[in-house]
Amino acid sequence: MRRLVLVVGGLLASGVAAHVGAQDANIMLPAARVEALLREGPIKPVANEGSRYHGDRTEHVLLSFDDTTTFEVKWAVSAPGGEAFNNQPRYETAAYLLQKLFLDERDYVVPPTALRMLPQAAFIEGLRGERTFADDPYVLVALQYWTADVTSDGVFDKKRAERDSVYARHLGDLNILTYLIRQRDANKGNVLIATDSTRPRLFAVDNGVAFESQPSNRGTDWQYMRVSRVSAATAARLRTITEANLVQALAVVAQFERRGSDYAPAALGESLDKKRGVRRTATALQLGLTSSEIEGVQARLRSLLKDIDRGKIKTF
Repeated sequence: MRRLVLVVGGLLASGVAAHVGAQDANIMLPAARVEALLREGPIKPVANEGSRYHGDRTEHVLLSFDDTTTFEVKWAVSAPGGEAFNNQPRYETAAYLLQKLFLDERDYVVPPTALRMLPQAAFIEGLRGERTFADDPYVLVALQYWTADVTSDGVFDKKRAERDSVYARHLGDLNILTYLIRQRDANKGNVLIATDSTRPRLFAVDNGVAFESQPSNRGTDWQYMRVSRVSAATAARLRTITEANLVQALAVVAQFERRGSDYAPAALGESLDKKRGVRRTATALQLGLTSSEIEGVQARLRSLLKDIDRGKIKTF
């Protein structure tokens, strides 16, 4: 995948800029740091390299923050009203948060992802930014850390999974996540693998067609369990997930306080409407999964554990 490289204030700004606490070559900052900056940091788009494909709705953008931290993101503007087919910011964030219930940070398969309400004035030339709600000059944007040193080639390799237990573990973790969220878009660029063969991390970087979404026209391979074995450690973590855990993690994935025509990040509260994913009042904007969508995750989790218990999916 291409990289943005330019000088900003004397600093070489790219995905490989030096950062304290770097995780690895794919995600070079601690996830909590990235999340905090994406949610409420002094965000400033610096350069836009455009989308991966002609006509793609997402952009590849370099962001700069006041403390000179810079990194690249996938920038995805919401559809009017906050949701549409293949444009579900709440699904993108829910996928990121769900993995935290059974994966450690070093094994995350969804890069750090957060939602942000940005004023149209923050958009640089070339970035699309139509207001999300007709009565507010703000735009809901899904921001996701742009993974480095990855490729879409060789993602799913059954023979490699049989002989390479490290790859098999990462592939199993990825597939568990795509199965639990019912990822229904098998577009080749949506799932990536690290180019470092000694640490073959896998990533699901586009999860807008998931949960209760209609399927895409590019296949639904990743909504199923495609692997025959998964990590025993991961399986043990899955057994600890309760309905309460799922509700707490997914019912509200982002919340903003409305101040006149402005929005500010706010603490997550109780779901304002369990039947709707985008909830808006005179004083708040809240996004999360509906009770039906959460029940779907729970049902798939039960089914997966049943398959593990009866040996249909083995552990190692």
